[in-house]
Amino acid sequence: MAADPENEAFDETYDVVVIGGGLAGHCAAIEAAEAGAQTLLIEQQAKVGGSTVLSGGFFAFAGTPLQTQRGIADDGERLVQDLRTVGNFANDPALLAVYAAHQLDLYRWLTSQGVTFEAVELSAGQSVPRSHRTDAVVLIETLQERLSRLPDAACWTGVGAKRLIRESLDGRVAGVAVERDARSIRLAARRGVVLASGGFSRSEDLLQLFAPNQARALRIGGAANLGDGLKMAWRLGAGFRDMGYIKGTFGTHPDTGPDKHEILLAFYLGAIIVNKQGARFVDESASYKTIGDACLAQDGQIGFQVFDQSVMDRSSPGVPLFDLAPQLEAGRLIRADSLTELAKALDMDPARLDETVATYNRAVDGEIADPFGRDGLCHHSGALIRLERPPFYAYPSVSVVLATYCGLTVAADAAVQDVFGAPIAGLYAAGEITGGFHGAAYMTGSSLGKAALFGRLAGRNAASRMPS
Repeated sequence: MAADPENEAFDETYDVVVIGGGLAGHCAAIEAAEAGAQTLLIEQQAKVGGSTVLSGGFFAFAGTPLQTQRGIADDGERLVQDLRTVGNFANDPALLAVYAAHQLDLYRWLTSQGVTFEAVELSAGQSVPRSHRTDAVVLIETLQERLSRLPDAACWTGVGAKRLIRESLDGRVAGVAVERDARSIRLAARRGVVLASGGFSRSEDLLQLFAPNQARALRIGGAANLGDGLKMAWRLGAGFRDMGYIKGTFGTHPDTGPDKHEILLAFYLGAIIVNKQGARFVDESASYKTIGDACLAQDGQIGFQVFDQSVMDRSSPGVPLFDLAPQLEAGRLIRADSLTELAKALDMDPARLDETVATYNRAVDGEIADPFGRDGLCHHSGALIRLERPPFYAYPSVSVVLATYCGLTVAADAAVQDVFGAPIAGLYAAGEITGGFHGAAYMTGSSLGKAALFGRLAGRNAASRMPS
């Protein structure tokens, strides 16, 4: 094998090297190893998990037994239509078609691995409830345990990938240069490399380059989400998709820290969102990405989710994003016996807030058209309710860049494409590092769903290549 000009020899040889120890990386490594390929998974941090373990643990599935048990009619066609609509039809139809065709198989595969889904929720971008929740930490632990039992798999943590190594004769990606224990090591990947290293939500230089409009949003996400994998593929001429659609997520408490976010989506249960002046400024049923951009345009880049006891009663105990009571107990949710008292607690004009709620209630009753076009709880689905039953509550909320949901151009087989649309031989990608799937906005559960599904696909296809 002729080596890259920068590297004369390899220190160790594998069939497949997977970069990134989150959900996409684990799924890729498991599939590659089960296909008989000698597989190495490397993770830059001391522990695996990446951004996956910081997520709410939602997967967007359609037509599952859990939905059937609840009387929810859903299928792949409806799922794709919702993905297209929320993505403003900027998604790659080929990627969506693959997801729709294989998402039920993914559901069955995950459950066969021991992953349990405990609830189905209506969330951003969904016309019917299809967010299937699992514990994200347990999810990674389950897949890590599965990977550890495979004889053809190995996992290294605390190892950072530095450069992709190309075959000098035909340009095929032949391996990766890494740093382990302060020593540079060159790893051969005879069949392929899978990039599953996440996005760049913690990279100020890449965010300033691709999303300067998000400069006022908070920064959260996996500590290793610095865009290293993106840069390595960029160096080889990889194409990019959806870089102009980077948006923050609305609903995060201002006191959120860099590695843990306190996010609440009471507006999908019936709350309204107002600014510091007590006025609504957005259709609350829209994607929380769209709402995030609207929040950044407000005074102080902050909004308040305002609701009453009727909405509080819709809380889903134990379900992140929709469990309201713990936020009250933690002091992040403001409570008052009247709208006037709530406005005073928020340093807001009581008359303005009262007028806002009264106008909203008239729209709910059908007396007037909603000023912002809201016609449902979420994505035109779910009956709205009046806000009138004390006590009243407010949750201060800002927009936060949790993930970037854009990146490398990939084909339907998870192969990375160059800027001219040709495949970069030997290079695959899955998860947040890829673009094309979400388009202009994001459906809850589609990030973990695409990470797992295309991770499996990338690992399987990389393993199927004949060794060079």
